[in-house]
Amino acid sequence: MALFSISEDTPVGTQIYVLNGTDPEEDPVRYGLAFEKGSTEYFRVDPKSGNVTLIQELDREKQDEISVHVSITDGRNKVVETVRVFVTDTNDEPPEFLNLPFIIDIPEDTAPGSSIYRVQAVDKDMGSGGSVSYYLQTSPFTKFTIDGHSGILRVKPGETLDFETTPTHFVTVVAKDGGGKYKGKHQVLTSTATVTINVIDSQDMPPYFVGTPYFGYIYEVSVPGSEIYTVYAKDGDQGNPNPIHYSIINGSDGVFDINSTSGCITLTTFPSLLKNELYEIKVKASEIGPNNELQDYDVTTVTVRVVDLNNHPPTFYGENGPQNKFEVTMYEHPPAGEILRGFKITVNDSDQGANAKFKLRLVGPSRVLRVVPQTVLNEAQVTIIVEDTSGIDYEKGPTLSFKLLAVEIDTPERFSATADIVINLLDTNDNIPKFTSEYYIARVPENSPGGSSVSSVTANDPDSGSWGEVKYTIYGSGSDLFSINASSGLITTQPWTSLDAEVRSKYNFYVKAEDSEGKYSLAEVFVTVTDMNDHAPEFDEVLVEKTMIIGTPVKIEAVDEDAESPNNVIEYSIMTADPDNAFDINADTGEIKLKPYIKSMEIVQNITKQKDCKWSVVVEARDRGSPSFSTTAVVNIDITEATPLKGPMAAFLMKSRDNPLKALGMVTFIISVLVGGTVLISTAMYMRNSKSNRIMPARHIIKRRPRDQQPWTFKIPVIKFTNPGEKFLITNPESSLQQETGSPRLKPPPPIAPCLPPPPPSNVRPNERLRAVPTISGALASKGSKKAKSSRRKEGNISSALVSELKMKLEQKIHENNQGYY
Repeated sequence: MALFSISEDTPVGTQIYVLNGTDPEEDPVRYGLAFEKGSTEYFRVDPKSGNVTLIQELDREKQDEISVHVSITDGRNKVVETVRVFVTDTNDEPPEFLNLPFIIDIPEDTAPGSSIYRVQAVDKDMGSGGSVSYYLQTSPFTKFTIDGHSGILRVKPGETLDFETTPTHFVTVVAKDGGGKYKGKHQVLTSTATVTINVIDSQDMPPYFVGTPYFGYIYEVSVPGSEIYTVYAKDGDQGNPNPIHYSIINGSDGVFDINSTSGCITLTTFPSLLKNELYEIKVKASEIGPNNELQDYDVTTVTVRVVDLNNHPPTFYGENGPQNKFEVTMYEHPPAGEILRGFKITVNDSDQGANAKFKLRLVGPSRVLRVVPQTVLNEAQVTIIVEDTSGIDYEKGPTLSFKLLAVEIDTPERFSATADIVINLLDTNDNIPKFTSEYYIARVPENSPGGSSVSSVTANDPDSGSWGEVKYTIYGSGSDLFSINASSGLITTQPWTSLDAEVRSKYNFYVKAEDSEGKYSLAEVFVTVTDMNDHAPEFDEVLVEKTMIIGTPVKIEAVDEDAESPNNVIEYSIMTADPDNAFDINADTGEIKLKPYIKSMEIVQNITKQKDCKWSVVVEARDRGSPSFSTTAVVNIDITEATPLKGPMAAFLMKSRDNPLKALGMVTFIISVLVGGTVLISTAMYMRNSKSNRIMPARHIIKRRPRDQQPWTFKIPVIKFTNPGEKFLITNPESSLQQETGSPRLKPPPPIAPCLPPPPPSNVRPNERLRAVPTISGALASKGSKKAKSSRRKEGNISSALVSELKMKLEQKIHENNQGYY
C-alpha cells in the first residue's frame, strides 16, 4: 500500500486494497493494520484474505494523508512496514464567504460604475472545485453589478442612487465553484450571501413647506407682537437634514415680521393702522450650509385676513363641501412620519383675526397619529402624520377611529367643531406563524402499527387570507420514521415504521410552520417510545451446574431485554426441588441457599437417600410486566462442606471451587510431576544396582536371587477424595495406611548382595551364565472408603481414571525393566 491513494468520497465498507504476502517456509500468514495511538482508524484488514476495507468516512480537508502500519506474520515472525495513504480530493465543499455580514454605507451621489465593495469567498477543495466565481441573482430593479472573478461590487453603469426613493438595497451574491466529481457525478456547489447597502443621504434636495396653503388672521383686539401664523418647512434630504432659515421676501408692507428660526409670523403694528383687509406674504425657507451660507430654498405664500368679530365656529370641509366624517383605506404599518394622503381635509373659521384662531387635536389611540398644524388661524389644510407605526395594525383591528377636534382659543365663546376620522386598514403579511408551544412532548407505544398518531402541533398566523394559512413540514435527524399532515399538523408514524424501545426509545426532530410567502417558525418535538413487555427473561444456560458450600449461597441470573421497568424487573422463585423443602431463593437477586436447619454434611447425607450430595432445583424467572413472561432453568447443585485449609494451595482451591476444570488441571500437573520423579528414581536405582550386583565369579555363573525375597517397593503420594471439600488434598498413602490400620510403618529391607553360586553342572558350558538382579516394583496406592468414592464428583472420576492409567504405565515400565535382567 505504499503511496496508495483513495478518493475522499469512497463509501464506507468499500474494499479498497488486497494485501498479499507469502512465507518462505510456506506457513500460513496473517495480515494486520495498526494506526498511531490517538489517531482515527480508517481501515480494517481481514487477517486471512488480506482484504482492506474502509470503515470511516474520509475528509481530505481535515486529513489528506493517513499513516498506517502494515504487518504480516506467520505466528512466529512479524514484519511491519509504515505506509502513507493519500486522500484525493473531490468536489464536496461549497464556497464560504469571508467577513460576513456584508454591510456597506455609500453616498447617494456615488458615480455610476464606481467600485463600492469586494466580496470574497474561499473553497477548501482543490483544482477546479476550489476556484470561485461570483454573480448576482437576477433582479429587474438592481442597480449594481459584480465582477465574476474578483468579486468587486460596482454601481451599474447608467444607474444612480436616490436616498429619498430607496434608502437601503439588498443584493444577493452567489459564489460558485468550478465544479468537479463527487461520488461519480459532476457537481457544481454554490453559496449565497446578502449584501446590505445603506445609501447615505447627500444634500441634493431643496427644502419644502409642510401644510400649505397657509392662512393667517388679524383681529381687532390684536396687538403688536401677536402671532399671525407659523410656517413649517423641512429639508428634502431627510437622512442628513440642514437647519432652515425663514425670511419674508415680499408682501409684508412693513407690518409683519417672521422669526428666522421658528417661522412664526407676527404683527408689528396695531390692526387699526392696517390699510388692507387681505395680505399675501411671500415667505422663503432656505437651508443653512456648513459655513452658515444659505443654500437651496423654497417659497410659499401666507394669506392674512383682517377680521374683527367672532361669530363663526370652525368648520371642516371635504372635496364636496362641509363634512364631519372622513374615511381612508390604507395598508397597515405605514412608516413613521408618513403623511396620510388619502385625507383631503380643510378646516376654516370665517371670523377674522383672533376670532378665527383655534387648535386642532386628535382624540383616539394615544400617540398613533398627530395632526399638523396644531394651531390654525382662520383656515388650514389638515395633515395627519403617522407617529407610531405599531399602532396601525390590522391584527389589532381592521378599523381605527379618531375624533378630530377644532377648538377656538383666546375667545370667550370657545366655538368648536368635531369630525370623525375613520381609517380602514388593509392587511399585509407582517406576521410569522407561531407555534402554541416551543416544545412538544409525545409518547407512543412500541410496536404501534404504521400510521399511528403521535402528536399534534398547532401554529397560528394572525394575517388574513392566504398569508394566514399555515403549512406544516417536518425535518431533522430523527424525523425519518415520522410524517406530518401539512394542513392539520397531525404527526404520525410512517406506514412502514415499526418502533422498538429496545432499539431506540428517544427521538427528537423539528416541525416547521410556513405561510405562503415563506415566513416560518420552528418547534422541537420529543417522542418517547414506551416499552411493551415483549421479551421473556432468559438464562444463559437451561442446565446450570453449581457447587454450594454449606452456609454460602450460589447465584443464578436471568436477563430480560425489555427496555423499561417493570418489564425488565425479574423475580425468582423455586418451582420444584429434589429434595423438596431444602432450598430458599432471594426473589430479587436469584441467590439460592440451603434452609437454615441444614448446617452440616451429616444433615445433608441424612436427607439424601442415595448419599450422593448432588441436588437439583428448577428455578423460574418471571418479569413484572403485564402480561408477565417467565422461563425456567434446572440448577444442579453439588453440596459440599467448607474445609479449613491453609497456605497458597488452600487459597487456590477455594477460589476454584466453582471451576472444577481449573482444579483438575492443577491435580493432573501435580500427578505428572510425581510420576516423573518416581520414574527418574527407579531408573537411578536400577543403574546403581546393575553395577553393584555384577560380581565376576570364577565359573562366571551368578545364582538367581530367591523368589521369596521381598522386592523394593516405591510408592508415590496419591490424591484422596473423601468428601467434596477435600478433593484437592494431597496425602501420603503410606501414612494413610498407617493411620487406617493402626500398625507401624514397615521400612523396606536393604538391598542384599548376591552370594557365590555352587559349581555349575557338568552339562553347562563355561561361557554360559545366569544373572540375578534385584526386582524393582512400584505401586500407586489409593486411599478412601466406599463412602468417599460414592460421593466423588465428575472431576474425581476423571482424576481416578488418570491415576489408574499412570499406574498401569508405571507397572508396565517396571515389568519391562525386570524382563531385561533375564
